[in-house]
Amino acid sequence: MGHRLDDVSAPARLAGPDEAISTEELVLAARNHGIPLEALRYDVTPPGLHYVLTHYDIPYAERSSWQIALGGRVRQPLLLGMDELRAYPAVTERVTLECAGNGRALLTPRPVSQPWLVEAVGTAEWTGVPLRVLLAEAGVAPDAVEVVFTGADHGVERGVEQDYQRALPLDVALGAKPEVLVAYEMNGAPLPPQHGHPVRLVVPGWYGMAHVKWLREITVTDTPFTGFQQAVAYRLRQQSGDEGEPVTRIAPRALLIPPGFPDFMSRTRVVRPGAVTLEGRAWSGRAPVTGVEVSCDGGGTWHAADLDPEDGHRWAWRRWRFAWAATPGHHVLSARATDAEGHTQPLDQRWNRGGFANNLVQRVPVLCLDPDDTA
Repeated sequence: MGHRLDDVSAPARLAGPDEAISTEELVLAARNHGIPLEALRYDVTPPGLHYVLTHYDIPYAERSSWQIALGGRVRQPLLLGMDELRAYPAVTERVTLECAGNGRALLTPRPVSQPWLVEAVGTAEWTGVPLRVLLAEAGVAPDAVEVVFTGADHGVERGVEQDYQRALPLDVALGAKPEVLVAYEMNGAPLPPQHGHPVRLVVPGWYGMAHVKWLREITVTDTPFTGFQQAVAYRLRQQSGDEGEPVTRIAPRALLIPPGFPDFMSRTRVVRPGAVTLEGRAWSGRAPVTGVEVSCDGGGTWHAADLDPEDGHRWAWRRWRFAWAATPGHHVLSARATDAEGHTQPLDQRWNRGGFANNLVQRVPVLCLDPDDTA
């Protein structure tokens, strides 16, 4: 009896009404991790605290022998080793990355996949060569429409054996604002293995699936790319047979740094009565964040928070603060961001089968102690 890749790769599905997180999902959750929310205090996330999502295995890579092949619909194909790449003038961009599936585990019904809550985010300073510079040197053909990026990570998904591949429209790839980077440093040091060593793509404003790690090929094409991660995965679908809309830019989100101190198991926060400074971060890949509101009663009433001035890092998160007078009892704290195009986080998330682009307002349960109580 023959065997097929379908035997080891379950199709995308929804969890049943009472279905718990599976062993397979726990394996994913152990391999991938989100940022501890208290680490939102850092303007730039230390690499070990930055979220990680790896589709397949982390490839072993030697910097000395790594090469990127740039070809397809170009006048002059390029083959670039790391020394050649570093010879170009370097650009550094501070960029907030967020996984497209962030918040998936909070949806009902729950899409079965990496069970993110809200922590799949991080901000780093990425250094590398602008993609447009490499494309200009290669000479893009007049009939080019997209640029395809191939990583060294290889595996099976829904019965399809594949390298991880994604594409960008030509105008995005050639754009200077934002500057798409072929990056080889994170926070001033060589990329760690889990973040794409020795070289990766960074696409400011786009969800993490576009930031191809362990980059080894760049291919200019004269037809739209129809690979699995482009045409099948990362689509906003209501039904399994829908073509769906592609996932692209990051929807606005604000996250609250949990105040006080936590209960070990539930992570419920404990604070003492009186003045409590609430703070967090807000970002959007669609348009600059223009405001953050805070609710201390589960979303019944909202109050404007103080948003730090723009600091020249358009594609990175911004800090916000709010003064809360905590009173004894149970509270639910939330924050929501609005951007310059009027996009605001929803209180009720519009559902899709992949659990993508979910920016539902965060809810943080807090117990404020009576004045004479101790935790």
